[in-house]
Amino acid sequence: MNQLNLFIELTRLKKPIGYMLLFWPCIWGLTIVYDFDKNLSSYFLFGFLFLSGSILMRSAGCIVNDIVDKNFDKKVKRTKNRPIASGKISISLASFYAILLCAIAFMVLINFNQFTILMALLSMPLAFTYPLMKRITYWPQLFLGITFNYGLILAWISISNEISLIPIIFYIGAIFWTLGYDTIYGFQDIKDDEIIGVKSTSIKFKNDPKKFLTICYSALIISLILVGYLMNFKILYFIMLIIPFFHLFLFQIKKLNISNTSDCLNKFKSNNLLGLIILINIFIGKLI
Repeated sequence: MNQLNLFIELTRLKKPIGYMLLFWPCIWGLTIVYDFDKNLSSYFLFGFLFLSGSILMRSAGCIVNDIVDKNFDKKVKRTKNRPIASGKISISLASFYAILLCAIAFMVLINFNQFTILMALLSMPLAFTYPLMKRITYWPQLFLGITFNYGLILAWISISNEISLIPIIFYIGAIFWTLGYDTIYGFQDIKDDEIIGVKSTSIKFKNDPKKFLTICYSALIISLILVGYLMNFKILYFIMLIIPFFHLFLFQIKKLNISNTSDCLNKFKSNNLLGLIILINIFIGKLI
């Protein structure tokens, strides 16, 4: 039972915000491309597969991150008690868990068409770059965004078996979304990160974070407008975009206190609700 609890702690399974932020772009992409005049069974099946893949790959990613960041995590208050950093789990056992999770994720992947499988495999190097990027660039959140939102592309091609402008525009907007919310998340550790030499957009833009966040979230809103236009969504879709707009700019940015770690965490977690709001809005655009 103790090993099970350590595994759950290692993979952050009790913190669903991580895999949900990975899942939302997947279900967005699946929803905009799916023909709802056809049988809905494939939509729910693919949705389940993408959710499963999100949980598995996020869990594996957490393990890889903790292995690479073992020495850093020991020096950061928020992470020093993680299983690997604290010595509760060995690197060899953690590596076995990561390989096992990736193997199960591959079993999920082979249920899709060949193009989706190929594109997913090509993205694998991206999945493990984030822990390394924070050592060499102030833009690790950009690499995280490229990785975390790649499922939007995969979901589109899982149905259409081709790539097009619409998912690319949406993907770019989602990358900026991640740039924003993970910058907010990074403010929790900014003092420790500066001491140990970890780089981030949180540090780079600490003197004027709201300007940077405004740019990031504006890119997301613009992408949602362009996607709606290219998909020929009705006017109600565009009117309803006022909800994510207010959430991003009035709640997340205007009320953000970067000196308050609890506030930063709450603002970060609120993006789970935003993911749902955007999904509902896509359904409005598709079905009404």
